[in-house]
Amino acid sequence: MDLWNLTLFQLHELIKKREVSCKEVVEAVLERIGSIEEKIKAFITIRGEDAINEAKELDQRISRGEEIRLLTGIPISIKDIFCTEGILTTCASKILSNFIPPYNATVVERLKAEGAIIIGKNNMDEFAMGSSTENSAFYPTRNPWDLKRVPGGSSGGSAAAVAAGESIASIGTDTGGSIRQPAGLCGVVGMKPTYGRVSRYGMIAFASSLDQGGPITKDVRDCAIMLKAISGYDPRDSTSVNIPVPDYPDILTDSVKGKIIGVPREYFIKGMDEDVEVSVRNALRLLEKMGAVIEEVSIPHTEYAIPVYYIIATAEASSNLARYDGVKYGYRSPYAKDLLEMYMRSRAEGFGTEVKRRIMLGTYALSAGYYEAYYRKAQQVRTLIREDFSKAFNTCHCLITPTSPTPAFLLGEKIDDPLKMYLSDIFTISVNLAGLPAISIPCGFSREGLPIGMQIIGKPFDESTVLQVAYAYETHTPWNKIRPKL
Repeated sequence: MDLWNLTLFQLHELIKKREVSCKEVVEAVLERIGSIEEKIKAFITIRGEDAINEAKELDQRISRGEEIRLLTGIPISIKDIFCTEGILTTCASKILSNFIPPYNATVVERLKAEGAIIIGKNNMDEFAMGSSTENSAFYPTRNPWDLKRVPGGSSGGSAAAVAAGESIASIGTDTGGSIRQPAGLCGVVGMKPTYGRVSRYGMIAFASSLDQGGPITKDVRDCAIMLKAISGYDPRDSTSVNIPVPDYPDILTDSVKGKIIGVPREYFIKGMDEDVEVSVRNALRLLEKMGAVIEEVSIPHTEYAIPVYYIIATAEASSNLARYDGVKYGYRSPYAKDLLEMYMRSRAEGFGTEVKRRIMLGTYALSAGYYEAYYRKAQQVRTLIREDFSKAFNTCHCLITPTSPTPAFLLGEKIDDPLKMYLSDIFTISVNLAGLPAISIPCGFSREGLPIGMQIIGKPFDESTVLQVAYAYETHTPWNKIRPKL
């Protein structure tokens, strides 16, 4: 039995029955990493010996009769954007290549409190800016289904690690689709919770009004378990919302009878890959056979989502990334002759091309004379997009769309064409602008054998419905059980 190939819940059952130890699970995952990581490059940091020692300690506590929680002894990877006490945290950037935080992000604290073992930190697009994990300062990550293709981004390392069995589950972040798009391209499950559901404390900021952490897992039950563990109010995060967290694993059922599912007509566009449209349409037909009611709806301001996002996100990035100046922490240029040159050289040498591009775009949008024309106007259109979703939810329990317009594209295919790369997130960006919960689940394969993802979007703080519909569909299909052959 390949322990690395099992789901989180399956491993929990084995540990609970004392059929395997936490140490055996961690060693199996580390062995898997050792055998394929050179091909995938999903990690920046791997915690080998430390993870095994933590597993041994958990085994001793279990032998003394301590409670075995759902995450006890489960090896989990973390996107390298979350602060981890005593563990290198780089954001895949040269400017943070020597940064070791003195504290844990709230998400990390909560996972550790549930007994999870951090197996390592995943590769990503630098500062979460990208859709392919080619913008990492260290190396690109490869898709386990086809090593010539991208895993998506910016949480590409997390999605690739879970798909390849290098991690049982992972935590990523989603600013415009950075959990859902790589989950779709790698054939795994990825969820972006409602803005404010999961604490952002200790999560290095890209665009503060859009960023949200969430789980990437092998199936929907695992996603529900992870979401329950990391959700909840945190007074250290001013955007955290103080409302009860449902027991997500307990609300899962295999029925969608009576659920009204909206299908936004603007999300089936000209130029979309034919295999993607066929797979999602087939999924909708299956849900209808299962008892759901399928209705066409409209999100009329969808066409403005990309320009609105790239004004708001870059403006907030320009502000957030101003702190990296070579003074307090991170990279400092050794060539500067005075203070001003130190600032300029440290940032010029420390940031990659895409990060610089976005900082400049954002600084321009916020500059005197342009703020009203760009940033304020974008925020006004953002409100219209949010209102579009509110109207659709007056008649629907959830919405279903493709996750991405195409399956995974080739490494290098879009890296020199920023606009083409930005369009990879055309179906996911609106959800962040509106602050809604959404999940990507596998719904088929292309003719080339590449995974295709389906996105389910819910009302604010109604992750329960999103998970229920996803779980019901998953129980009637084989897609989540198919693994890449490496």
